[in-house]
Amino acid sequence: MAEISEIKAMEIEADHEECSIKQVDLTVPKTDDPTMPVLTFRMWVLGLGSCIILSFVNQFFWYRSQPLTVTSISAQIAVVPLGHLMAKKLSTRKFFEGTRWEFTLNPGPFNIKEHVLITIFANSGAGTVYAAHILTSVKIYYQRKLTFIPALFIMITTQMLGFGWAGIFRKYLVEPGEMWWPSNLVQVSLFRALHEREKRPKGCTTRTQYFLLVMISAFAYYILPGYLFTMLSSFSWICWLGSKSVLVQQLGSGLSGFGIGAVGFDWATISSYLGSPLASPWFATANVAVGFFLIMYVMTPLCYWLNVYNAKNFPLYSNHLYTATGQEYKILEIINSKFHLDRDAYAEHGPVHMSTFFAMTYGLGFATLSATVMHVLLFSGSDLWKQSKMAFGARRKMDIHTRLMKRYKSAPMWWFFVILVANIAAIIFACEYYNAALQLRWWGVLLACAIAFFFTLPIGIISATTNQQPGLNVITEYIIGYLYPERPVANMCFKVYGYISMAQALTFLADFKLGHYMKIPPRSMFMAQVVGTLVAVLVYLGTAWWMMDAVPNLCAADNGPWRCPQDSVFFNASVIWGLVGPRRIFGNLGEYGNVNWFFLGGAVAPLIVWIFHKAFPSKTWIGLIHMPIMLGATAMMPPASSVNYTSWIIVGFLSGYVLFRHRTEWWKRYNYVLSGGLDAGTAFMTLLIFFGLGFWNVGLLWWGSNPDNQEGCPLASCPTAKGILVDGCPVF
Repeated sequence: MAEISEIKAMEIEADHEECSIKQVDLTVPKTDDPTMPVLTFRMWVLGLGSCIILSFVNQFFWYRSQPLTVTSISAQIAVVPLGHLMAKKLSTRKFFEGTRWEFTLNPGPFNIKEHVLITIFANSGAGTVYAAHILTSVKIYYQRKLTFIPALFIMITTQMLGFGWAGIFRKYLVEPGEMWWPSNLVQVSLFRALHEREKRPKGCTTRTQYFLLVMISAFAYYILPGYLFTMLSSFSWICWLGSKSVLVQQLGSGLSGFGIGAVGFDWATISSYLGSPLASPWFATANVAVGFFLIMYVMTPLCYWLNVYNAKNFPLYSNHLYTATGQEYKILEIINSKFHLDRDAYAEHGPVHMSTFFAMTYGLGFATLSATVMHVLLFSGSDLWKQSKMAFGARRKMDIHTRLMKRYKSAPMWWFFVILVANIAAIIFACEYYNAALQLRWWGVLLACAIAFFFTLPIGIISATTNQQPGLNVITEYIIGYLYPERPVANMCFKVYGYISMAQALTFLADFKLGHYMKIPPRSMFMAQVVGTLVAVLVYLGTAWWMMDAVPNLCAADNGPWRCPQDSVFFNASVIWGLVGPRRIFGNLGEYGNVNWFFLGGAVAPLIVWIFHKAFPSKTWIGLIHMPIMLGATAMMPPASSVNYTSWIIVGFLSGYVLFRHRTEWWKRYNYVLSGGLDAGTAFMTLLIFFGLGFWNVGLLWWGSNPDNQEGCPLASCPTAKGILVDGCPVF
């Protein structure tokens, strides 16, 4: 009774304590019931089922020309009636009663904490296994042999290595209230809508009713952009004004050009690459908008029309590689029998060229990296120092959620260290034993781990506060490309260990924060994450292996529904950085050497902002200029296109600025629920369209739904230099 009274007193106190972040204060409950059962039979059944299904579906859609990620929100909704059904029908009999092994299949009503752990399992299946790109690149693009065992080693260790970094940085990125992980609020809001008994406000709907209305509406609507009228995905009306003009179509195309006036009336287009705009805080959305505008509408046209790096010889916007005359480069002809660069063949074919926009995105990747380090040191350095002292024994001020979580046993640090050491040992073994296939050496593994460790904290701070995550893919490719050139598989492996282990660590930390908000025992969270990650890897690998045999001409450029745009970008990057090497492209032997100056520009940019911030402290808006986000705004381009950005920015402005400031109560009740409903409805209809129509190649033959010319801008990808001959394009 005393313990219950103490809990009640803490909950009453919590109700009157405000959180430092307003969005968290409006969304996350400040109460906890530690008596709720968590690790139940139905949690394991529904959690593992969700993980397996989402892993299969997402790997399946990965290869599609219009990829779609089915998020965990879909599973979050689908398991609710199943959970209540199991609570109603399963036996309540207790097994091994009176012993420490006592359990029951049905401990009572289906509760919110079970639901959260099921969603953690679903998150494991919803997040892609990035190392599958290596499998696709080697087996399909390079047409080389890669056996199952080394592929399994790569995929498991890539996904699991991040647990080590996550354990090390928990105190910095989970416990402080300022590290609020905005995307988690969508799921928190949805959990509350599905479990809390809410009195319906007069003249309004409850959150559950609103979610169902949005989901049904999104489900019904998506038949239009998803099948009947696919041009709604990129409504590029300016192209219609110049059906024979390359310039007009370059200006108007949302998929292959500047996207002026282009907009996507399709939630998949809006949220596919940048995530839900409804979950992005307004200052982050504004920084992305400014960065996108400056890069797409200032830097790109200047570089193109001034013919920087012979830009007019190639498409305005493309991720492919070209010869000097604008023809696609025949990569397989410059590889020798040892899977290294054939230098004589390369000299015969000539240097690799790329579209100027593609080259500039690499430069911006350099700038984003240096800007990230400088921004964190200048704007968060003192806070990091304080948190470091607190982490090693000094007293710290805890927010209400951290205080409520103190009643649960933490996952001990040695669990994370064991996983970290075991994974590093397994990676070194795989790379040395299967060196003929993987090419990477032991010292490369250790260097990749050092890079991931160094950047997890600064990039984690940015991700936890802005919902944007700068990537390490470019710098990892750059480093190993210089140190160990002409080995494409080594380059790919180094990238996934240096970059994706960091990204996985941030995924685990975001899930830890979700459990923190929902008051899930940390040890239960850890168990669900480990098991879910292992199961997801096995399903992803099995699905990818099966599809490479089952789908004819998978990833071929002329295979309409199966062009694999994300794998294409990954493959081309392995050619640039691994096979040919940065010395021949960005070094003294290549024509793109000036791109290296972006490193300096990225380091200087946050310093300028910081100086102005200190000089004019009353101008609070200066402190909201976030150079890593601004410089990295177009990091997803390619494969993302301008229409993805313009549509995302419009919706983000309406939600994060207009509604949050002027309709705060509506935003508080419905904003994140709206995001979840749009995700779920779109995902369900997408699956129905594919398995009911697309799988059987039932298509519509009319101009509004033409898969080969989705938006009616066929000339947007044509070069404009004099004398360049490309099929389907006019000759200038």
